[in-house]
Amino acid sequence: MKSSEFQQSGFLTRFNLRRDWFVIFVWGMILAILMGAVAFKFNDLYGTKSAISSIVTTLKMPAMVSLFGSFVAQPPYSTADIFASEMMVFMALCMAAMNIYFAVRNTRGEESNGMVELIRSRAVGKQSPLLAAILELLLINLVIGGLYVGGLQVSGMHGTSAVGNLLIGSGLAAVGFMFGSAALLMAQISDNARGATMLSYLFLGITYLIRMITDVQNDNYTWWSPFGWVEKLSIYHQNHWAPVGFMLALSLGLLLLTFFANRHRDVGAGLLVTRKGRYHASPLLAGPFSLVLRLDRVSLLVWVISCLILGISYGSIFGTVGDLMKTNPFLGKLMGATAVNAANQAIVLRFAALLMIVFTVLVTVPSVQTLLRINGDERKGWLEQLHAKSVSRLHLFSSYVGVAILIGTLALFSTVFGLWLANEAVMDNPLTFSRVFRGFLGYLPALYVTLGISIVLVGWLPRWQTISWVIPVYGLISLYFGNLLNIPDWAQKLTPYGWINQVPVKTVDWTQVVVFLGLAVVLFFIGFMGYKNRDLIEN
Repeated sequence: MKSSEFQQSGFLTRFNLRRDWFVIFVWGMILAILMGAVAFKFNDLYGTKSAISSIVTTLKMPAMVSLFGSFVAQPPYSTADIFASEMMVFMALCMAAMNIYFAVRNTRGEESNGMVELIRSRAVGKQSPLLAAILELLLINLVIGGLYVGGLQVSGMHGTSAVGNLLIGSGLAAVGFMFGSAALLMAQISDNARGATMLSYLFLGITYLIRMITDVQNDNYTWWSPFGWVEKLSIYHQNHWAPVGFMLALSLGLLLLTFFANRHRDVGAGLLVTRKGRYHASPLLAGPFSLVLRLDRVSLLVWVISCLILGISYGSIFGTVGDLMKTNPFLGKLMGATAVNAANQAIVLRFAALLMIVFTVLVTVPSVQTLLRINGDERKGWLEQLHAKSVSRLHLFSSYVGVAILIGTLALFSTVFGLWLANEAVMDNPLTFSRVFRGFLGYLPALYVTLGISIVLVGWLPRWQTISWVIPVYGLISLYFGNLLNIPDWAQKLTPYGWINQVPVKTVDWTQVVVFLGLAVVLFFIGFMGYKNRDLIEN
């Protein structure tokens, strides 16, 4: 490549950082405070040998292995060993999500908005916008990785070491940059930001599922998943740096492919060419709802299929999760077959209840993305022609809301259906569909209330609508780690998800379902009144 292709890369990097500083600051503070706060709390939770011994037994159970990864620490165990085992997989997911956001936003997103074309009309190299995005990702990961190291150093957590803390910061920075590099490549493949984001999360989801399945079956095969490399660091023990090298090597390979692809395509185009549309509109495009649904049809299909696969993947380990005979044969002889089967089913139900939290938060993502597109499409001027027609604001607003609800409902159902389907295949005494379906009925109203809060923000505070993401993120943290971190009940109930009883362990609280559905309807009308009485948003 010629040096002229990278002309003004430094200037563009500074421009990006100046523009994105607040978003970077918010991401950095949330992740750094989360890591530091948990580290400070761990001495109180797991500061004694008895507490450590109890949690180690829990973390070695297949259900916990599927969520947090294999527990690879060697005795004598310390508080830091428990911390590393519980936090690395979760924080790696957070780092991957953050990098995908910035990578797609600063490349394909800028091309879709016409910004790259405007920049390249000046004396700027062809590869400069891409290099600027890469440098920004690199700086973000280095800074946040440094914040992790600093927070762990001052936490005073038992069993930590400077080398182990540095490895945690380096490993999380490397895994984040690796998935950011993958997202940059996906931004060259797809010709729109939505497609690039879906492909990026598809890559993340595949690597995560491989990690989960191999961890439960045979963790030696986890090496085949790039996401699984973060588990192989052996933090605070052998402190392996090789996985960090593997992540950086894969990142370099992905970036070389990205530069090659970027050099051989036009601005606004992708390697996957979008097929030509019809010459005449389909009868299904008779109104705003069908238009929004058609635009989101690929996203809907991908999410439903992906959630089905996710449900099947977790359901496929139910037989391992609930097999007390394999983990403790003596206990099986002592209790008898009937009691063991009942205990196995109780364990599986508890695991399913925890999975329902994860599933519900996950399917919130595409629903909220669709809602936030209302104001995004307005800024781009796409809705002006619709507003100029005889289409009421209620009709247009309801169309986006309806598609968001449809995506969330179908995605949540597909995860539950996949869970039941796999459980039927692997368990000797499988859970009935009606029992598993309790999870769907119990959490669906909470999903609708979460969407209702987002609708209010979209209608009344469009510039602050991204605050919507705080609800599912906090819900996942407070409920996912609730029992492990002894988070009080009142703190867990700060999100709609925290009010749901343990379905499918317990029966559905129908009074709560009615109340939540009514609250969701009220929030919808409040949000619509804000949307109805404000002007259109324009850049």
